[in-house]
Amino acid sequence: MDHSLLLAITFEPLKVISWKKAMTLVVLDKVEIVEAYDRKVHSPTLTLPLPAVVKLRWLVPRRPQRVKFSRQNIFFRDNYTCQYCNRRQPSHLLTYDHVVPRSEGGATTWTNIVTSCISCNLKKGNRHPDAASLKLVRRPVQPRWLPTFSLAVRMESAPAVWHSYLDWGGHRLRRVALPMGAG
Repeated sequence: MDHSLLLAITFEPLKVISWKKAMTLVVLDKVEIVEAYDRKVHSPTLTLPLPAVVKLRWLVPRRPQRVKFSRQNIFFRDNYTCQYCNRRQPSHLLTYDHVVPRSEGGATTWTNIVTSCISCNLKKGNRHPDAASLKLVRRPVQPRWLPTFSLAVRMESAPAVWHSYLDWGGHRLRRVALPMGAG
């Protein structure tokens, strides 16, 4: 099915939403339709154009959010890099490690968990890094930022009506930074 591009009040792309979500926002008067597809959506009492691009009507202040503690966010914080040998790995070859082992009271928190490759994790075992002749690349900290991911939109697959809102700059891919868990 068709999707709609959601823009901030400043016409910055925020995210891609389903056309159903876009229609709900239109009916609730939270967004205005900027561009529409050729088709119409019918209800018993309304006929509206199918929204291709919608824009928020009001500036919505973003409240600072705490970063959710998760395996993926640990990997993201550490740039998918083992914090002992400093090698970048794909996520399926990574695990996380308690710097202070749980058997010694080490908590599962941002400041005690690091990304580790499997071989370094096996080498460290249930010991402190010093006892295993390992040194941390960076001390683990709780991030103050909300991790982002990129929404890659292929120019060939993006609806033509989106192009002027995505600033293609001659590239075949456009990346839009979105907060993780935004939705």
